Amino acid sequence: MLVLISYDINTVDIGGQKRLRKVSKACLDYGQRVQFSVFECEVDPTQWVFLKDKLLSVVDSKKDSIRFYMLGSNWKRKIEHHGCKEPVDLHGTLII
Repeated sequence: MLVLISYDINTVDIGGQKRLRKVSKACLDYGQRVQFSVFECEVDPTQWVFLKDKLLSVVDSKKDSIRFYMLGSNWKRKIEHHGCKEPVDLHGTLII
């Protein structure tokens, strides 16, 4: 299933900067950054439980916000892209 994750982390203090890095790293472990604070993560149900738990344990609910948009397994028909930055093919060949 595809989950769109967006977040807004308050980085006024050092703790916020640290939380921002942890959230970003956790999302990068499971998905692709599509905007500065927006990730597309293709995960199975077990991975989703682990990722969501990790993210919710990092964010400070009194200072930060995080949103999860569940696009499901039929996500290709639900996304429309316009603009110069080409979307990443999550099933395409990975060249390192």
